[in-house]
Formats: sequence, C-alpha cells, structure tokens
Amino acid sequence: MSQYETAKAFFEACETGKGWDGCKSWCHDGATFSCQADALAQTTTLAEYADWMKGLLTPVPDGRYKLTAFAVDETRGTVVAAAEFHGTQTGEGGPVAPTGKAVVSDYAYVIQFDGDKISHMTKIWNDVHALRGLGWA
Repeated sequence: MSQYETAKAFFEACETGKGWDGCKSWCHDGATFSCQADALAQTTTLAEYADWMKGLLTPVPDGRYKLTAFAVDETRGTVVAAAEFHGTQTGEGGPVAPTGKAVVSDYAYVIQFDGDKISHMTKIWNDVHALRGLGWA
C-alpha cells in the first residue's frame, strides 16, 4: 500500500470507531500521538487515541466525519487530512447526561510515516469549541 492508501485506511477506521484493534495494522507498535488540546492532554499514543475515538461514539452515536482535504507529502513521509466532525450527544457515557446538542467541529491530522507504517500523528483541534457545542463545557 502507498502512504496515501495506508493513511486513508487508518483515517476511516479511526473515525468510524474501530479502535486500536481496527487501526493497528497500519501503525508501528508504540506509534505516538500529540494534540495541543486539554481534552487529549494525557493521550500520548496512537493506540490511546484510536480507543478514545471509539469511546466518543458511545455518547455521540451518530458521530461522523466529512472529509474536506486529504494530501500526501511523499518527500517528508507525511499525509495531512482535514475534516469536520458532526455529531449529537444522545447517548449515555459522556461527562454529563445526554444533552441533545449537536456540534460541527473542524480538525486536521498530520500523519507521519516511518517506512510504510504510521509512526506518529498530530491532531489539530479546538476542543473547547467542540465541548461547548455538545454542552460539555
């Protein structure tokens, strides 16, 4: 698979709540994760993040993405994905009882490769906007 195909497969699995078990085949063991957002401040591995995304779909069962851009920089071994997350908190399991509030939240992934597998991903995201939209902040 090309880096583009690998990143696309990973992105789709992660964003549809497959968790680490559904994402790990495209990643190095110990792949790292970073995000300058308080909601994910303690999340340092891609495994933790993939499972966090899976868990998010419990309180936000209609959570889905709308991909707005997807590009590869082969020279740097990097793929960038930009998207919108859409969802409404109707399920249990959030920080508060279901609010019925909906959110559209912009985000981007910068996915870095070592060879043919993902070694690191950075998420660029305004968590405060997203949490307010869902009624969680």
